[in-house]
Amino acid sequence: MSDIAALGDGAWQWSGWLTPKGRVIALFAVLRHSAERLDLIVLDADIAALATSLKRYVFRSKVSIEVRSGVSAMGRFALPSVARGASAAIDGAMIELDLGAPSDPRTLSLRETDPVFAIDPDAQQRWRACDLAHGLPRLDAGQSEQWTPQQLSMERLRAFSVSKGCYPGQEIVARTHFLGQAKRGLAVLRGAPDAVAGADVRTGDQALGKVVSVAGDLLLAVLPLERADAPLQVDGVDVSDLPLLDGLAR
Repeated sequence: MSDIAALGDGAWQWSGWLTPKGRVIALFAVLRHSAERLDLIVLDADIAALATSLKRYVFRSKVSIEVRSGVSAMGRFALPSVARGASAAIDGAMIELDLGAPSDPRTLSLRETDPVFAIDPDAQQRWRACDLAHGLPRLDAGQSEQWTPQQLSMERLRAFSVSKGCYPGQEIVARTHFLGQAKRGLAVLRGAPDAVAGADVRTGDQALGKVVSVAGDLLLAVLPLERADAPLQVDGVDVSDLPLLDGLAR
């Protein structure tokens, strides 16, 4: 759903794959190595199913789509050694991406080797919470095909285009954009640590929206863009409404 033709070698951007009805199936980073190779670094979706969906659109083009195996991913809460912003560092079988913001420096390193490090659940939770705080949705299987890019506020991450060539769901995305019909977007909530994706966000007896992603007591929810300043609850627990942080746009 983004304009990958505008990427230069070594550059990357946020993007996604939609249903014909404009609902987000998967979110990922697109990295251009060269005119001959693009990598999709998929956040949460079933990558085999995604590859199968993409292959339906190859037609007669000389394009090969494959799922890479034997690639390990390591994140750290520090500035990258070389990569900055939308410019990745590519050194043979190693890729370094800047996934941070000025307030939250982060580095993602990808290597074509088997993992040799232990998984740290607390660090993974902190990484996911940082994604949510900056408005990067993490969609589990139950949230796939539920939301439009506008409802997920993906314009903040410059993750979709309304002017590039045709792609599945583009008509819905462009119509919503040009007619100004986006009535809902992301909100960051804190509280309700036992909440799950799909839970209602309520004010009194009224359901305002749904929880999209969860990381501990931090929640991303789709809520009306214009709403009264009223107490919010998830699963009967009071939650606070926090500002979305900037900095992850590329």
